[in-house]
Amino acid sequence: MEQFRQQLAARLAPYMEKPAEEVRSMMETPPNPAWGDVAIPCFTLAKVKRQAPAKIAAALAGEIDLLGLAGKVEAVGGYLNITFDSSLVAREIIAGLMKEGVDYGNAKIGQDKKVVIDFSSPNIAKPFGIGHLRTTVIGHSLSRIYAELGYDVVRVNHIGDWGTQFGKLIVAYTLYGEGDSLAQDGVEKLFRLYVKFHQEAEANPALEVEAREWFRRLEGGDPVARRYWELFKEVSLEEFKRVYQVLGIEFDYILGESFYEPYLAPTIQEIADKGLAVLSDGALIVDLESFGMPPCLLKKSDGATLYATRDLAAALYRDRLYHPELLLYVVGQEQTLVFRQLAAVLRLMGEPAGDKVEHVSFGLFKFPEGRMSTRRGNIIFLEDVLQRSIEMAAAIIEAKNPELQDKAEIARQVGVGAIVFGDLRHGRIKDVTFDWDEILNFDGETGPYLQYTHARASAVLRKAQGSTVGELSDFALTDEYALPLIKLLGEFAPTVAKAAALFEPSVVARYVLDLAQEFNRFYHNCRIIGSDEKVEQTRLAIVLATKTVLARGLYLLGLSAVERM
Repeated sequence: MEQFRQQLAARLAPYMEKPAEEVRSMMETPPNPAWGDVAIPCFTLAKVKRQAPAKIAAALAGEIDLLGLAGKVEAVGGYLNITFDSSLVAREIIAGLMKEGVDYGNAKIGQDKKVVIDFSSPNIAKPFGIGHLRTTVIGHSLSRIYAELGYDVVRVNHIGDWGTQFGKLIVAYTLYGEGDSLAQDGVEKLFRLYVKFHQEAEANPALEVEAREWFRRLEGGDPVARRYWELFKEVSLEEFKRVYQVLGIEFDYILGESFYEPYLAPTIQEIADKGLAVLSDGALIVDLESFGMPPCLLKKSDGATLYATRDLAAALYRDRLYHPELLLYVVGQEQTLVFRQLAAVLRLMGEPAGDKVEHVSFGLFKFPEGRMSTRRGNIIFLEDVLQRSIEMAAAIIEAKNPELQDKAEIARQVGVGAIVFGDLRHGRIKDVTFDWDEILNFDGETGPYLQYTHARASAVLRKAQGSTVGELSDFALTDEYALPLIKLLGEFAPTVAKAAALFEPSVVARYVLDLAQEFNRFYHNCRIIGSDEKVEQTRLAIVLATKTVLARGLYLLGLSAVERM
């Protein structure tokens, strides 16, 4: 629909005595579709023309020539409401989708541009818990959304593989776990050892001293400490890989915090050379009072570096290597200050990266029991949740369609899709409470409902095998069920662009839900196969266009477009 709005802006510009771009920016979508496709408020014009908004709207409605573009123009209060020519809109959208597929209307605004997306980032030797689901699926969806717009997307997994916790883990492993094989359930075993360390250290503080010494040895390159660390990494990455394979997620680079260790001293030196680093109680900081923020701590009084130092080194490395338009960090909202400080320090350094850092924050993922904590040992493994969802989907599919072929693969696609969509349909800032009954409902606003709708469209096209799309019927294009669906199909490209601009996959999730609902209204109220030949061909074209767009929308969210259910 965007191309029609652009055409409308160009036609209205002379009458409104404004550039077409400004006219386009004034356009609103009426809350009730019956009022029109576009509403233009005339209140700002009233100040210039010194006339009442209603009078300006009425004058414009009477004098503008929108022949061949608009079917109806009317003034309502201070608004100019415009309804596009239904036949023109429907024909152009369906023809465009038939010819160009999902590229119809996509201006590829990211052509020849890069964006770096940092997401997922689980911690070595800790389970890939349900708490990591949000960053993983939001980041994955955004990477596909930006790629859809033509961006060259660099997907980075910033693994937590450095820090004092590794000293603790080495102590726990040497004391309690060295004889236990990590070949099976290795991460869970390491996790239990980590929990045990904290329990034992409460009664025996000497363990903390020993842990600090092991980490000092690791930092110094001690081969024994390093061998333990490499073992923990290998076991963890293998388990993470399994989860990513189930989710269908890949990264361009999996680089741990340790990768940036050689860059820390040069980064701190660079900050110091620019006169930004100051000593405060023995610690090295960057004063951010001018930004209304507490200081950014670069190095503690004992000489240890912090996350902030590694984040600065990583941001500089990525910006200087890739020269991206944006550096996105998909990290929980509790880290908001961290990324505000990161951007502020980079700006003080005069680095372009300072204006590229975007913290894509999100709320918590909750079970009814409340927030989860690693240290208490009650984390919920994401792999277990995915497996349970797949098993529940398999049981539902078996009950609904016992003769279905490839049930195991379809159950995997539906079970995983249920978990992913159960997250992404919510605005990312909102907390998400997990509900099995809700996410696996085939009739609600869920992943299975969307996949079932896609399978329904596929079934119609299989049944119509041999039919071809010929001349389109105005009657079939513009009836009360087809036209709203077609107009919605025309909104796919601007919806993707909006999702990218807001860093918000839920915009696409809401769109595909609306699309599925409109398609099901069309499906239940319009006879597709067996109607008049021209009408049948037109309706089949609508089904094909819907299937094409719905499949792409599902892909952007990280869901499989199921052909049969």
